[in-house]
Amino acid sequence: MQKKLKLAVMVCFIASTAFAQTPQKSEQETTTVDESAFTFTESQLGEDDNVAQEVAIVGSGTNVYAREVGFRFSPARFRYRGLNSKYAEVYINGNPVNDAERGDFRYSFVGGLNNYTRGVENSLPFEDNSFAMSALGGSSNYNFRPSAQSAGHRLSLSGANRNYTVRGMYSYNSGVSKKGWAFSAGLTYRWASPSTAYVEGTFYNSLSYFLGVEKVLGDHSISLVTWGNPTERGGQASSTDEMYWIANNRFYNSAWGYQNGKKRNSRIIKDFAPSALLTWDWKINQSTQLTTSVLGKYAKYSSTRLNYDNSDNPQPDYYKRMPSYFYDVWEPYSDDDRSATAYEKWKSAYDYLSSSKANRQVNWDQMYFANKQNSRPDNDRTAMYYLQAYHDDQLSLSIASTMKKALSKESSLAFGFNLSTNKGFHYQTLEDLLGAARFRNVNSYIIGTYTADAPEAQFDLNHPNREVKEGDRFGYDYNILVNKGNIWATYSKDLCNVHYFLSGRIGGVTMRRDGKMKNGLAPDNSYGKSGTAKFIEGGFKFGSHINLGSGNVVTFGVGYEQKAPAARNAFLAPQINNDFVDNLKLEHIFSLEAGYQLQTSWLKANLNGFFNRMLNLTEYSMFYYDTSHSFSYVSLTDINKVYYGLELGLNFKVTEDFNIKALGTISEAKYLNNAKATYMLSDDGKYRQDIVVTRGIHEGSTPLAAASIDLSYHKKGWFIDLIGNYYDRIYLYYTPVTRYANDFPVYAGGEYGGKAVTTVTGTDGQEHNISSLPEQAKGKGGFMLDASIGKSIYLHKGRSMSINLMLTNILNNRSICTGGMEQNRRDIDETGEAIRTYSFANSPRRFYAYGFNGMLNITYKF
Repeated sequence: MQKKLKLAVMVCFIASTAFAQTPQKSEQETTTVDESAFTFTESQLGEDDNVAQEVAIVGSGTNVYAREVGFRFSPARFRYRGLNSKYAEVYINGNPVNDAERGDFRYSFVGGLNNYTRGVENSLPFEDNSFAMSALGGSSNYNFRPSAQSAGHRLSLSGANRNYTVRGMYSYNSGVSKKGWAFSAGLTYRWASPSTAYVEGTFYNSLSYFLGVEKVLGDHSISLVTWGNPTERGGQASSTDEMYWIANNRFYNSAWGYQNGKKRNSRIIKDFAPSALLTWDWKINQSTQLTTSVLGKYAKYSSTRLNYDNSDNPQPDYYKRMPSYFYDVWEPYSDDDRSATAYEKWKSAYDYLSSSKANRQVNWDQMYFANKQNSRPDNDRTAMYYLQAYHDDQLSLSIASTMKKALSKESSLAFGFNLSTNKGFHYQTLEDLLGAARFRNVNSYIIGTYTADAPEAQFDLNHPNREVKEGDRFGYDYNILVNKGNIWATYSKDLCNVHYFLSGRIGGVTMRRDGKMKNGLAPDNSYGKSGTAKFIEGGFKFGSHINLGSGNVVTFGVGYEQKAPAARNAFLAPQINNDFVDNLKLEHIFSLEAGYQLQTSWLKANLNGFFNRMLNLTEYSMFYYDTSHSFSYVSLTDINKVYYGLELGLNFKVTEDFNIKALGTISEAKYLNNAKATYMLSDDGKYRQDIVVTRGIHEGSTPLAAASIDLSYHKKGWFIDLIGNYYDRIYLYYTPVTRYANDFPVYAGGEYGGKAVTTVTGTDGQEHNISSLPEQAKGKGGFMLDASIGKSIYLHKGRSMSINLMLTNILNNRSICTGGMEQNRRDIDETGEAIRTYSFANSPRRFYAYGFNGMLNITYKF
């Protein structure tokens, strides 16, 4: 056995030593989750690519709040502790599966695999585990081994009025045979048409599969599983309250329209990430186990959008079509803003949009007509309107190995490593010319700054004026290459009534860009490979709980990490050039937590307080900037944030059959300082420096206060839950363009509007008057009533059936905001004068919670 142990240790540390040779940072660098949880998760993810749809699913065997919160608050797109999902790590058989570039985990990666995601080990931020140092937002490890799945057949049929209306699931698991074989196979199909999906114009078409085989050979077992979920769905776009009011529908969707009388969506998302995982488990002896896994994935993701050239924006809710574009409904800056003429224009716009649904949707037929008229044989004009697709594909390979060793009855050691390499393919294709005859790979945004025939107008100088056919790449084409490695260890010990652990990790990350087009705005710095950014990251955590007796437990944890920035945020304008963000830094994260738990025969309760402070964060955004008629690429650096709050969970056993569960949290998540900004406009390719006034801005699109009460009755196979949820303090994502310090008037002394003046020194060296800073847009919270009723029926010969009806938002409260963003446009110019009648500050784009919706699920096990 000693020889086996030495051999296993050598296996781990040979790879670890190889990883440790990663070069230093370059100088140029500047328990089980039940099915309902995933039912709600799938209904909330991926509604719009511009808004993070992050639903936290965390859990712990003794923490009432953590066990319930991911499922309970998911209709409001609640984020655990307000954190970005990149701070919650997900593993499968010990292999990390968070996105290599963005850092987050997309639940669509395991979408439809409900029957195979039940076996999961969850670890809260200050809990020890056997697969990693627990992350700031907690960690989860799914067990995809065929031998771990419940043996038998499982057939499930569902009907719903959510993202999909029909779902069918089948799975078979053989269990481990006498010869040591185990097999698993599963299929899931989810579907909705543009007329049956909850949001009109959207649709859903997804097939998920899972295949696995495992061989047990004494102390060893080897498993191979593969899964994927080819999905095509029609997206939903956010809109303004003005357009929701005109349409008399909080779920108005501007992404679709009629073409030849049929509904067609302009935002088609295609998502397919076929994956294969090979796992070797070795039980070295009764106290030692080694697990090694290799994961390969090729993910293809695309999302289409309408675009236009030398024409008007075809979006039906474009601000120039809105009634308030003609008549100032907020605060007139001049008499003309509310004149009789302005009112007549307001009424005309309102009457047009409200008179017919077709007038509020994409006019496909009109675009086809305009393109055909513009493409006559006697001219050389290109498409006025076209459909393009953004592609984010990934090819990744990773290996992970962990060893668990019981040192004694009171202590244990777990340690391991993981290595990964990822190549991200980012490009744009022309999906549909919409009846036009031709399209060229040139940058029309530069016209005005440069001439149309200038070299700066070329997206690819290696192939100037190339004519683009449908399916061809254009605009940009580049790869991002990310390599990661990580070594970690956790020591845990029970000492009298105290359990404590100490975890540590150290890792390395490298990233670089490889351009496939020679952009005219960066001819010497866009084609070919960039330099390599290198980071050494790591950290430690200490956690403990002290058993005071009689079910009373006190918990405490403290941690510190240095974390590499996400590759997605590391480049200044990756669609144009190879430049890294200036002075790119490691994130510094300090975390602290203290809690109290009570466990008795009739009451389970926990109260936790947490504090997280982050320094040197980097953020990135890209959007169309109306003022300059160009795209804007914005990098924000040197950001400091703080997250703190309280969490309460109660499970009160009133009788043997009746429980009352309560959850509550109130938290803060905000910027502590003003960010440094470097941004580029696509009309000239030049960098600009500024300060973005972010101090006091809150994290967007998540409730920072939420509460819930659940009346739960379970008896003789029946279960009935009546749940009331309340959400509050919902902020929207802010836009930097309304908060550039240099755009505010220079401070001239005195007061502003009778109020004290706040000044910020801009990058121009002058003090700017920030008193007119717009308040961060918010969303309305509110109360939502949910219910679940079901029956488990046990049949002969081990067979069973379950029927479950889940109802959400029974009171049909459609005013609860689930996210959104401020518009990337300004109301006033540098002098403080209004430049438009339309008010962008008062017209953020929002999403709202679905009204009354439900799902009926029938499952038969045999």
